[in-house]
Amino acid sequence: MPSMFDLTGRTALVTGSSRGLGRAMAEGFAASGAAVVLNGSDEARLASAVAEMMAAGHTVHAAQFNVTDEAAVVAAFEALDAKGIAVDILVNNAGIQFRKPMIELETADWRRVIDTNLTSAFVIGREAARRMIPRGRGKIINIGSLTSELARATVAPYTVAKGGIKMLTRAMAAEWAKDGLQANAIGPGYMLTEMNTALVENPAFDAWVKGRTPAGRWGRPDELIGTAV
Repeated sequence: MPSMFDLTGRTALVTGSSRGLGRAMAEGFAASGAAVVLNGSDEARLASAVAEMMAAGHTVHAAQFNVTDEAAVVAAFEALDAKGIAVDILVNNAGIQFRKPMIELETADWRRVIDTNLTSAFVIGREAARRMIPRGRGKIINIGSLTSELARATVAPYTVAKGGIKMLTRAMAAEWAKDGLQANAIGPGYMLTEMNTALVENPAFDAWVKGRTPAGRWGRPDELIGTAV
């Protein structure tokens, strides 16, 4: 399907893009003519994703780093700078899930989810903005969730992080709009991704999702790039 947008000459960095929704979003940007920077912490998986997209004729760069490692994030942006690669579009997509009742939740697991899903968006967004502001333009897209608005039992740190993403996005817009930057958040519904495997395989939850969704099914990552049939 032809793209609705022309992003020729732009470069998009999508965190957590070696698979899942991040990979689908990266392919969407590439289909619209953008060069893409794929990110992941697993070297082999990231290399495979880069090779597959390059084989499809896209311009692709790799940025291997863990989004919770601030020094690695800064180094990755400096490496892109050294190569003359300017990030025009940032998608803060990387995230993890951890399901456990709050009274059983260890503080270390709380921090791990918050750091991956929320703090990383601040750190990476800050590094991108430091480079976008002098150019007077840039797009930052933070991936929220249904839990940016509503809570669900057993996923407290995820819910808090995604609620924080909503307000972080507002803060970015309030602070950087005057510099030509735009910040927006997207809240996907229930999607068929590896993160949601346990929910998909739970008959009761699967039935609940399908029952509350007009299409009667889970969302598919390929729908993000208009390739679903």
